[in-house]
Amino acid sequence: MSNEKLSEYRSGYVALIGRPNAGKSTLLNRLVGEKIAAVSNKPQTTRFAIRGIITRPEGQIVLVDTPGVHKPGHMLNRRMMGAVHDALHGVDLVCLIRDAATSTGAGDHFGLDLIKEADKPALLLLNKTDKLPDKSKLLPLIESYGVECDWRSVVPISALTGDMIETLLAEIMKHLPVGEPIFAADELTDQSIRSLAAEIVREKILHVTGDEIPYITAVVTEKWQEVREDFTRIYCAIFVERPTQKAIIIGHGAARLKEIGIQARQDIERLLGHRCHLELFVKVEADWRDKANLLEELGIHQS
Repeated sequence: MSNEKLSEYRSGYVALIGRPNAGKSTLLNRLVGEKIAAVSNKPQTTRFAIRGIITRPEGQIVLVDTPGVHKPGHMLNRRMMGAVHDALHGVDLVCLIRDAATSTGAGDHFGLDLIKEADKPALLLLNKTDKLPDKSKLLPLIESYGVECDWRSVVPISALTGDMIETLLAEIMKHLPVGEPIFAADELTDQSIRSLAAEIVREKILHVTGDEIPYITAVVTEKWQEVREDFTRIYCAIFVERPTQKAIIIGHGAARLKEIGIQARQDIERLLGHRCHLELFVKVEADWRDKANLLEELGIHQS
């Protein structure tokens, strides 16, 4: 890269934080343009920081999607909140995502406290504006948050529809330091393809089971076979805590597990660019959220 271009080029790490279900993973997928994070209407979908990479002629943004801000309980939750704290310390800019269609709760105050403790440049993103026919309802929210922090900018967005996304990208880029690209221009994430496949399967479990099963499931890609250049065999294990949960995921005559597999395979094939065979197994592992060895296998490490 020439010295002239380098003097104009900006790059850096940007943390996305907020309450569970604020829309962080949806925004990450929207900005990157690929499904690299599991998206669900259930809380705590994101288990660990997932980096999405956006490369433009003017700069490179490395987005760090973090678990939803919540009170730690199990070892899983403690490690998830550890990922949030780690992300805040290692970034150049923080984006606090606030669901503009909900009332303020304790989790919102906790998120603000994290922003203040991090003492990093911050943007306030008021998400889900598609749910607000009357945009003037944003004004009290902007005013109340404005006195809490010295925001570099406040951007109302809809991660779902893409409204104001280009404006957001420009604002993020403007507040990054001048520097060389961190990743190659064709990279979209630093996650392995095996991890992405497992994330996709977990998302489909949440979609297909609806309210019948809690979000306490985990997926591990146990085997990955490149049979041919245009065909891959993938074997994923789905962990649940109780036999009743296993029965719910499998469904009558294995119909539900088959539907999860069909939906996941379609997304994985789009990601790979070729056909694949996806085989799913459901395993009961009591109290897996407190088992360090399984959390390590899932990539949820001790901070």
